[in-house]
Amino acid sequence: MAESKLAIYGAIAANVAIAATKFVVAGITGSSAMLSEGIHSAVDTFNGVLLLVGIRLSQRPATAEHPFGHGKELYFWSLIVAVLIFGLGGGVSFYEGIQHMRHPEPMQDPTWNYVVLALAALFEGASFLVALRQFRAQARGAPFWRALEQSKDPTTYTVLAEDSAALAGLAVAALGIYLSHRFDLPALDGAASVVIGLLLAGVAVLLISQARGLLIGEGIRPETARAIRSLAMAQPSVRDVGHVLSMYMGPDEVLVIVDLNFKEGTATGDAAEAIGAIERQVRARFPMIRRLFIEASEAPVDGSVPAFGRVGVR
Repeated sequence: MAESKLAIYGAIAANVAIAATKFVVAGITGSSAMLSEGIHSAVDTFNGVLLLVGIRLSQRPATAEHPFGHGKELYFWSLIVAVLIFGLGGGVSFYEGIQHMRHPEPMQDPTWNYVVLALAALFEGASFLVALRQFRAQARGAPFWRALEQSKDPTTYTVLAEDSAALAGLAVAALGIYLSHRFDLPALDGAASVVIGLLLAGVAVLLISQARGLLIGEGIRPETARAIRSLAMAQPSVRDVGHVLSMYMGPDEVLVIVDLNFKEGTATGDAAEAIGAIERQVRARFPMIRRLFIEASEAPVDGSVPAFGRVGVR
């Protein structure tokens, strides 16, 4: 989580400086695309603050009302960030672009626009590289797109998505400003703002989809569940494995419930030993499984195993 905070701090620092500069230059030159970029950077700054709030709230200890902790706070705040990107970033940029196309105004000297865009690209690129480095460290060598799909840490991939959209938006803004000035068509500057709005809306939809899956209870990958089944079936006393139920409670915390059926005639001591061995192997292979419950559906003949074999604690 400390690495995720580093990426967020880097993004906030870059966006504060960039947003202020963009708004000033947009006021001087009258560029709609530059105004949209300023809005984009301002929204990204506020989003970074919300992600930090989410991290802080998610780290609160478990309580009687929230016995599994507050890890999902981070998913809630990442959803709010995605909605803000869609509404404030995408919506306002799109509206501003349409208004500029309907009522085009000649652009003043675009030189300062290019200077600011170049500086913004430098800062955004630096922020992107920091986020990418943190993301690759979390991916542990997995291919980029697979790691992006499987990531459960919204702080890192949200910053990565925002910076990617920012760099693409800068390119669109530069092209719109150039074409608008080159052909004396102010409406093209507004069209660039519309494209930026659509770009932000598209990124927001992807982030909303990811946050939704995590909020409603996304579980471990099928291959991880199969691996847990294999570890359990490797125990001589286990006859078969029923359900493997799971849910992400936070970026690095998973709840897993495993339903076991023991072979007929299995002694209580052997069952307890099998449960302990399964726990150790699962925890060693999948460190993110912090809470592991193993249920014995069929109790041994000479005693009974608790409804849940053991409880994994943080």
